Amino acid sequence: MRVAVFSTKPYDKTFLEVANAGKHQLVYLEPRLDASTAFSAEGAKAVCVFVNDQLDANTLAILARQGVGLVALRCAGFNNVDLVAAEAMGITVARVPEYSPHSVAEHAVALMLTLNRKIHRASARVREGNFSLEGLLGFDMHGKTVGVIGTGKIGLCVTRILSGFGCKVLAFDPYPDNRCVDAGAKYVTLPELFDQSDIVSLHCPLTPQTHHLIDEKAIKTMRPGVMLINISRGAVVDTRAIIRGLKSGMIGSLGLDVYEEEENLFFRDLSSTVIHDDVFARLLTFPNVLITGHQAFFTHEAVSEIARTTLENISSFEDTGYAAHPISVERLA
Repeated sequence: MRVAVFSTKPYDKTFLEVANAGKHQLVYLEPRLDASTAFSAEGAKAVCVFVNDQLDANTLAILARQGVGLVALRCAGFNNVDLVAAEAMGITVARVPEYSPHSVAEHAVALMLTLNRKIHRASARVREGNFSLEGLLGFDMHGKTVGVIGTGKIGLCVTRILSGFGCKVLAFDPYPDNRCVDAGAKYVTLPELFDQSDIVSLHCPLTPQTHHLIDEKAIKTMRPGVMLINISRGAVVDTRAIIRGLKSGMIGSLGLDVYEEEENLFFRDLSSTVIHDDVFARLLTFPNVLITGHQAFFTHEAVSEIARTTLENISSFEDTGYAAHPISVERLA
């Protein structure tokens, strides 16, 4: 089957080629998929896309007219796809429901440790011959309270890691998991979590219910100087409210691997250009902010599994007419 692979990076091609083993005709395209680039899928029966490809009703309509019957996501999230429109047009949408929750969880904890001990600042100092410890004072993670919002597979891994550090873990999720309790977490209400946590770590999907979950009101209920970590989706936090929280000192440190408007920034080399996103540029001015470019998933194990599952979806659709891991409109409820 001919598959148009959008938002392709060299590592995507490397891992997809291994997983494909020559079975399908994969056509690699560097641009993001949206209504202006959808024509590039001409002749393909499926498109393979990533987190910042935009599959709104207009884009899906163009794909449907070209005979595309499958959207294969190389990710777990699907907030960038209009599932209602896809169903109406007879387009199957499939995803990678899990790859390596350990990769994302470990990155979240790495952000916590780096921010706490100012490792990024200390490294820069040493390279300049500055060995002063002023301004680098951290705290023991042992005994601190960490609020984990979203206790799916990633949240469970984070809970286990933090319990190993001797942290007290508070959890919030509409669907509690006894495995998190067994790992040492205590489920509480969201206000209780905000009020009691020294660190708040976000691991929930982006849905209408979680959009701007962390807003001005939520920040005001948190402990002054709280550390906030977001490796879920950018729009789970209101970035402008976060900036106000940083300026007031309510937020003591911030670690982000995602950003609301990241589709115009992440996964590209912009080192020789001017970044025109003033909100993002403002974030970069804070010494207590650490941002990585959506790399939490980026381990050999995770990318290998993403490629394998993506090809599994494509092969299943070709062989049976059904993807191995489809997404239905009901997931929006």
